[in-house]
Amino acid sequence: MIVLVAGVSGSGKTTVGAMLAGRLGWPFADGDSFHSAANVAKMRAGLPLTDQDRWPWLAAIAAWMDQRIAAGQSAVVACSALRRAYRDVLLGGRPAARLVFLQVSHDQDEDRLTARHGHFFPAKLLDSQFAALEMPQDSERAVVPAAGGSPADVVADIIAALGLTAGPRPYGKEATMTAADGTAANGPAADGTP
Repeated sequence: MIVLVAGVSGSGKTTVGAMLAGRLGWPFADGDSFHSAANVAKMRAGLPLTDQDRWPWLAAIAAWMDQRIAAGQSAVVACSALRRAYRDVLLGGRPAARLVFLQVSHDQDEDRLTARHGHFFPAKLLDSQFAALEMPQDSERAVVPAAGGSPADVVADIIAALGLTAGPRPYGKEATMTAADGTAANGPAADGTP
């Protein structure tokens, strides 16, 4: 199974995704590590990405997922996947992939992004995230954990909803995966917030 943890920037994708992978003993990849240098520079400058910017990024994440599936390996990947079209690229034709969508209010997200340091995504792009957001439809079979819980509670809810069992080993270096360019694809949360 490949678990795609999605949501707006600041919703807790990296924190929850890494914790989920750790509980399951599965590899974790942070979708941010698949962005091109040009995408990162654009966001750092406060410019929202266009679909033209996003398609190669989504294709790189999909290729990483396909590598895991071909190897018979379960994994967790965090990616905003805000629009249905983006989720179709990542989930379409991959019956082993499941969507987990994290919800957060605009105000709560603004507080998180304002407090976050060292990440290339600035708080001023928050409105562009919510403008692009298309909540998952029933046909996407998304797991949508209750908002407001601690990351550990959210992870427990996800494990239960997917009918999974926590693994015996903690998340660590042995589970590290790399992006296509050889960089680590499971970097820690930039700010540690959920």
